[in-house]
This record gives sequence, structure tokens and C-alpha cells, in this order.
Amino acid sequence: MSKNKVISLIIRQAPYGSSRAKATLDMALSAAVFEQSVQLIFMDDGVFQLLAKQDPAAIGAKNTSAALTALPLYGIETVYVASESLQQRGLAAEDLSISARVSGWQEISALLHRSDTVISL
Repeated sequence: MSKNKVISLIIRQAPYGSSRAKATLDMALSAAVFEQSVQLIFMDDGVFQLLAKQDPAAIGAKNTSAALTALPLYGIETVYVASESLQQRGLAAEDLSISARVSGWQEISALLHRSDTVISL
């Protein structure tokens, strides 16, 4: 199977409180297993999923950030994060648990425009 389709997945939800963020991450990993080209974009409250040192044990939730470190193993080499979303939440790239490309709306818009499929949960 060739990597002829580009799938952009947008994570807009915080990591805990609903299953959407985890579901989107699971979709990214599944698409990558089937050798699709995946662009994973974190924006709005989804940037909280990238924060280092998460400890959701107090709310009885499983830490989802461990799956982020596996992204390169699935061929997802570049993760994008909206600079405006980081700024609006008082966060910086240094606060993130993985290396992510901090991108403005113009770059993210171009990524989405080049995608064959865009999924946002």
C-alpha cells in the first residue's frame, strides 16, 4: 500500500473529560499502521494533550501522553501545534512533552488545504 493519501487529524479537545482526544489519537495511529500519511494538528484545548508531566491519576484517568512518544514509531514524524492556541493558554513549546512544530494559522490552513481528508472530533 502506498502513502498516496494525506490525512489531517485535528485534536481540539483537552485530554481528559471526554474520549474525543484519545479517539483522534487512536485514529492517527491506526491510519499510520495502514501506511497513510498522517498530519496530526493540536489546536484550541487540544494543546493541553501535549503538556509534559500530566498526572490524571487524581481523576481516575489514564495518562494519554505516553502514546504521543510512540508517534515516530508509527511514521508520524511531525506533530503540529497552533501557536495562537499555545499563546492564548499561556503555554510555550518548552511546556510540551514531545517536539512539535509550532505553526501559525496560515501554515495550518495550508496543511489542511493539501490534505485529502480532514478529521476533527
